[in-house]
Amino acid sequence: MAKTAAANAPVRIVSGGDAYLNEQTVRDLCQRALNARPGSELIELDATHADRYAFDEAVSPSLLSDVSVVKLLNVQNADEKLADALVDYCKQACADPAGSSVVVCQHEGGVKGKRLIDQLVKAGAGKEEVPDLKRADAQLNFVLQRFDRNGRRVDPMAAQQLVSVLAGKTGELAAMCDQLCFDFDDNPMGLNRVNQYLTANPQVTGFNVADKAMEGRAADAIVMMRSAVEQGIDPIALIGALAMKLRTMAKASAVKAGTISQAEAKTNPWVLKNAMRQLSGWTSEGLGRCIRTLAWADEQSKTNGGDPVYALEQSIMLIAGKGRAS
Repeated sequence: MAKTAAANAPVRIVSGGDAYLNEQTVRDLCQRALNARPGSELIELDATHADRYAFDEAVSPSLLSDVSVVKLLNVQNADEKLADALVDYCKQACADPAGSSVVVCQHEGGVKGKRLIDQLVKAGAGKEEVPDLKRADAQLNFVLQRFDRNGRRVDPMAAQQLVSVLAGKTGELAAMCDQLCFDFDDNPMGLNRVNQYLTANPQVTGFNVADKAMEGRAADAIVMMRSAVEQGIDPIALIGALAMKLRTMAKASAVKAGTISQAEAKTNPWVLKNAMRQLSGWTSEGLGRCIRTLAWADEQSKTNGGDPVYALEQSIMLIAGKGRAS
């Protein structure tokens, strides 16, 4: 099939790659199909539970519309009958693309469901390969493209700063780019503006506090934490960032010990690699003690009469000491 024909195929497959980008591509394809077929309805099915009858009904004419746009999630979980129905429909729809419903199939990637994907492509389906964004340069390109999506430009150093702070968190990275474009008219967006915004963002401030604590710089982390709270940042946001950091450390420890694989950790390899570098001096007991202390700090922030700032200070000092009780 020619590239242009594949791009306009009534059955499209979005396969693998970064989970956020995969989901975004599915949404974009569905919206494009809805725009091209005014009056059509969007029907969402999950192949984990849907059968061939639900699929046949979704692609068939209804009282509301002659054609529909069907978002079929987790196509790798389709049973044999649903898979056969998909392939049969793909052949039929490719013979009459203008008069057929559009089906956008979401595939998580990997070996499972690959045979069905190959059959659909052979039957005429178009396939979108989603990048995984594991490499730093791929994440940088994503930031540049996200600004372009908003009709804006960003200074390469500013883009690099965003990647450095939010590496491995594609959804948050996308949201940060969109919010910067919404809040400021700078074009291109410069490093100073990005730094100004990151400093004022509670989640990013939380990551910075966590980084200082992990480096053993308890005093710096506590000063930064107190300043953030004085500026109105809710302690719960800082606790969340510290907890995320510790969970990543726990996963890195489990991968290093061979308890789980890197794939099972479900963490960006770049982030996991950095966490492994920070494992020196940590023990399982120390990590557990810090996680329990953060749970106590979380309780303090949600309880009337609690002292979340004191609890945060105690958590930071314990993390800076790698979980060793003083």
